[in-house]
Amino acid sequence: MKLVIAEKPSVAKSLAGVLGATERGEGCFSGGGYIVAWCYGHLVELARPAEYGDQYKRWAYDTLPILPDTWRYLPSGDKKQQLDVLRALMKQGDVDAIVNACDAGREGELIFRLVYEYCKCSKPIQRLWISSMEDAAIREGFDKLRDGAAYENLYHAALCRAQADWVAGINATRLFSILYESTLNVGRVQSPTLAMIVAREAAVQDFTAEPFYTPVIEVEGLTAAGEKLATPKEAENVRAVCDGGSATVLSVEKKGKSEAPPKLYDLTSLQRDANRLLGYTAQQTLDYAQALYEKKLATYPRTDSRFLTGDMAAGLPELVNLTAMRLPFAKVPVPVDAAQVVNDAKVSDHHAILPTSMVRGLDWDTLPTGERNILIMLIVRLACAVGETHAFETAATVLECSGFQFTAKGKTVLREGWKAFDALYRAALKKKGEDSDPEDGQDDGALPELAEGQVLSPVAASVREGKTSPPKRYTEDLLLAAMETAGAEDMPDDAERKGLGTPATRAGIIEKLVRTGFVERKKKLLVPTQKGINLIAVLPEEIKSPLLTAEWEQKLKQVERGELPCEVFMDGIAALVKGFVSAHTAPLPAYASLFAERPKGAVVGKCPRCGTDVTESGKGFFCSSRACRFALWKDARFWQAKDKKLDKKIAATLLSEGRVFFSDLKSGRTGKKYAATVVLADDGGKVNFKLDFEQKNDGRKSA
Repeated sequence: MKLVIAEKPSVAKSLAGVLGATERGEGCFSGGGYIVAWCYGHLVELARPAEYGDQYKRWAYDTLPILPDTWRYLPSGDKKQQLDVLRALMKQGDVDAIVNACDAGREGELIFRLVYEYCKCSKPIQRLWISSMEDAAIREGFDKLRDGAAYENLYHAALCRAQADWVAGINATRLFSILYESTLNVGRVQSPTLAMIVAREAAVQDFTAEPFYTPVIEVEGLTAAGEKLATPKEAENVRAVCDGGSATVLSVEKKGKSEAPPKLYDLTSLQRDANRLLGYTAQQTLDYAQALYEKKLATYPRTDSRFLTGDMAAGLPELVNLTAMRLPFAKVPVPVDAAQVVNDAKVSDHHAILPTSMVRGLDWDTLPTGERNILIMLIVRLACAVGETHAFETAATVLECSGFQFTAKGKTVLREGWKAFDALYRAALKKKGEDSDPEDGQDDGALPELAEGQVLSPVAASVREGKTSPPKRYTEDLLLAAMETAGAEDMPDDAERKGLGTPATRAGIIEKLVRTGFVERKKKLLVPTQKGINLIAVLPEEIKSPLLTAEWEQKLKQVERGELPCEVFMDGIAALVKGFVSAHTAPLPAYASLFAERPKGAVVGKCPRCGTDVTESGKGFFCSSRACRFALWKDARFWQAKDKKLDKKIAATLLSEGRVFFSDLKSGRTGKKYAATVVLADDGGKVNFKLDFEQKNDGRKSA
């Protein structure tokens, strides 16, 4: 009997269906020689600092740095029940092997192995490594299960990343929060990303627009522009002498050019296009792509490759036309050149994101709008990527009029190629009013046929006024591109992963910056708040520079290949943390008062940590002492999952009684209502909550 552990219940259900495990049990399916169970993402996580000693419950400089000798792990949130299910299944006598069927990547490996180690299991591990949830791909994956030992280094790299982020994030967050008496979340990837947004905002604010004036002539259907001039007087002089005169063609230059088909999508390029074309955030795009993967309509989304392997080439013509013919706007056969998208050397863990053949029987109306739009993007990109080259001719002509030169440029399409299919998609978007691409419609038109020495008249001259443009604020499209290349110039040419974060983590970093109040979304723009600007002002260069995280990613790849021991990597992280803790013993005098006193609202109770008043604000209930970090957030996921709002009455009861009884909490799995007591669980870090099912309403306050 094999125990298969998936990352999510939905994935487990798909695996169970293929394996014939149709009998439902507690937290699992069974049958056909398999038990298929699941995690809910991370079931086990690194313990909070307070678990390493009571001294770490308080945030104080003399407790830093916090560097665990032996790492401790605890069940995540309220997921202990499923963890107990997995532990019991692992111990079953008839289970002789464990199949890791979590997502095929670094994080999926970590999710499984932390559970495996926490449950003290020693049974053999096999690895399911697939890029598609189609039935055929699942069957092939189980026919070719790999030895789990082959992924030991991948697990070590994932564990190093998690531990290093814990050490750097917790120590830096506590250090700068203590120094500046305000909660300042600091992170290895988060802080350099914020620094880029702050730097761009500073460039925008410091920019001073300078006017310029361009003389323009129109003659015989041709519009040509002269040199940009600094004053309106200069431009008016040119206009006056040219108006009504004639222009002579000095030169005509034509060049044949081509534009190769675009590459297939990896996650970052998909997120960028979805943001530019549809206005989706990076997180929304990832969520939609993940949902399509779990519905077997698309392949694995968390990939950084834009190519396919050679063994996939033969099936491409059928897949391309099968999926393209299902589009509502493009029911035409598509030419396929598979060689353009095949490169084994550029595919590591997973190939580019593709639609699957399951699109064949899809009822488009059954898909939520976001998923439908992302699936259409995948189909269009596949059809374009294997299409013909777009060929065109550029033309540039220089005219002379009254001693001044004017230039006109044009473009003539010779072969539409892949752009014909793309144009059908853009037209469909425009028809629905969804295309928000600012670059649409910027191509020059064709120039009339001209010959050198040709004289054109009469000339109509005018002056076009313009201003220099400021740097563009970041959209998520532009920020993702910047994160992908940040620090790349400082990395070796053969570095396998450059930039800030990974394709799988960048969306979460952006969301965290917004959630923690360092960045605001203003329409499609990402703009730093004053709090974010202040944070970057006080952080040392080594923490906010993209070079640090780029170096980490390079070393993590070395760990993954077995070239660098985990201990060496973590020793380097410890040295870094000790360095910035010892170097920053007091706030910088110029910035000591940057972070304003927390505004005081209505008092709802006493802080369980320091006894100071807890007051209400728009986002939650906070200790009024700047030295204390106690907070009850109104939008905490715990309350959202239970379909409850943390109001003043509930907060006051928690502060006074430490618990509050509810008769109608909602189950996130079944949607049913149940009764339980919510217990305030405060270990000095982030405030958590526990559910007590044995403690009934004994006359204490209830909600």
